[in-house]
Amino acid sequence: MGAERRHLIQGAAPCPGPREQDRPGGCCGSLTNYLTSAKFLLYVGHFLSTWGDRMWHFAVSVFLVELYGNSLLLTAVYGLVVAGSVLVLGAIIGDWVDKNARLKVAQTSLVIQNVSVILCGIILMMVFLHKDELLTMYHGWVLTSCYILIITIANIANLASTATAITIQRDWIVVVAGEDRSRLADMNATVRRIDQLTNILAPMAVGQIMTFGSAVIGCGFISGWNLVSMCVEYFLLWKVYQKTPALAVKATLKVEEAELKQLNLHKETEPKPLESTHLMGDKDPAVRALEPEPEPSCGEQLAEPFRTFRDGWVSYYHQPVFLAGLGLAFLYMTVLGFDCITTGYAYTQGLSGSVLSLLMGASAVTGIGGTVAFTWLRRRCGLVRTGLISGCAQLSCLVLCVVSVFMPGSPLDLSVSPFQDIRSRFIQAEPLPAMPTGAPGPLFSTGGPAANGSVTTLAAPEWELGLSPESVLSVSLLFAGVIAARIGLWSFDLTVTQLLQENVIESERGIINGVQNSMNYLLDLLHFIMVILAPNPEAFGLLVLISVSFVAMGHIMYFRFAQKTLGNKLFACGPVEKDVASEDQASTSAV
Repeated sequence: MGAERRHLIQGAAPCPGPREQDRPGGCCGSLTNYLTSAKFLLYVGHFLSTWGDRMWHFAVSVFLVELYGNSLLLTAVYGLVVAGSVLVLGAIIGDWVDKNARLKVAQTSLVIQNVSVILCGIILMMVFLHKDELLTMYHGWVLTSCYILIITIANIANLASTATAITIQRDWIVVVAGEDRSRLADMNATVRRIDQLTNILAPMAVGQIMTFGSAVIGCGFISGWNLVSMCVEYFLLWKVYQKTPALAVKATLKVEEAELKQLNLHKETEPKPLESTHLMGDKDPAVRALEPEPEPSCGEQLAEPFRTFRDGWVSYYHQPVFLAGLGLAFLYMTVLGFDCITTGYAYTQGLSGSVLSLLMGASAVTGIGGTVAFTWLRRRCGLVRTGLISGCAQLSCLVLCVVSVFMPGSPLDLSVSPFQDIRSRFIQAEPLPAMPTGAPGPLFSTGGPAANGSVTTLAAPEWELGLSPESVLSVSLLFAGVIAARIGLWSFDLTVTQLLQENVIESERGIINGVQNSMNYLLDLLHFIMVILAPNPEAFGLLVLISVSFVAMGHIMYFRFAQKTLGNKLFACGPVEKDVASEDQASTSAV
């Protein structure tokens, strides 16, 4: 005993027993707690969902091109339908998210999305296997009906995916993070990193399957993946819901219950006329409370979606973060992203598929760097100032793109009419030339500003061109600017996302974010129309200048929002804690 006491007095710690090694505070216990936490389960579910989305978005455009004889017509129609549907129905989808229980919304949208993709994959398999027979039936109308059915079901899947993104990324994450703004910022950044990784890896995976297998095998693989993923995601959503009791309480439902109670209380305390009391007798309050409300007329039911659409846009306009959200939407009006437009232009300048794949990988790395920069800047400068710094960084990098337009080797030629090629390309609907070996196939891209899910067309590239020495400098500056700008782009995107999460009240999160999606698609639709009107490589430099102008306008709107929010303290320097606190106070007063 004396030796043991001296051992303790000298400060030497006794050897830990087996119980101390296995206690929850140990390393193994901490890892287990993290792997079973609601936050990690949410990440896993988002990874599975995003991986399936990226595979489908990549494959469906390739399938449509193959089905229609190497023409972009079906792909362009699909892009217009998707963008138009979200533009019109975004507010209605968000309102449905607000008015229903969280678990019901998440599981319903998950099932509709995955079942639609599975059904669409099966139909595509049947069309690929029996295309010749379908072409001869009823003068080809059966095959045309299949095209319409495929685009319709794929559009339903995209609308359900929009509902899933709103409820998980704009609502569930906020509730799981609780009142901790730093934790919310870290979760948003992690979700965006998952988006960046899956945006590169998922198309590569399904592309290999389609290359070494066939389109039919690709359809079957995607359908099978969505079936298994749907079951796993359904279970993960239920586990997250069980581990986060706050998800069971929704502000919209609480408000409706309070209004009903107040209405019943008002009816009970309302004085009754003497004549009606003598004639009708006193009615039991409980019976009066159960009296059904008059059902809305048929006209009112038909007008309800239009009222929801109007109310959603009006409410969005009156939000304190309206200018910040509008600034983010303006970033979608750009050709400076790794979608089919920039890819097609790169081919006309002689870049090979292998070089483009390396550039896309570099853009993913810088995008992840933007999420890291966001978390670092937010801790030191505050959320609002992070958006300002990110915007300045993005614009500074895009200066390289502007310079590339005027460098030797740039195909910019304003003497060539941008409209002269429209008739031959779109009215005659000439099929595309065969793509060279190693050329990437995505004609459809998703994932955020400058890569946001629209399908656009460009003049068919001349594959035989090689990279001339004169165009090396111009193309290098263009892609250097695009890749470097993604650091500021994704940091700014995360800033506006968290501003919407923090400043929009819980009962309106769905409808406001639905309108935000509609705004994004509206500007993306304008960018789609802009490329259709000027599809020639000679006009691409003009599109670059217009794109940079819209990005600059978006950041000017955000600067105005930051000026209103922070006032004289916009450029104030000082201790981090005081700066963040003053920002919180200013944000609260603005709300």
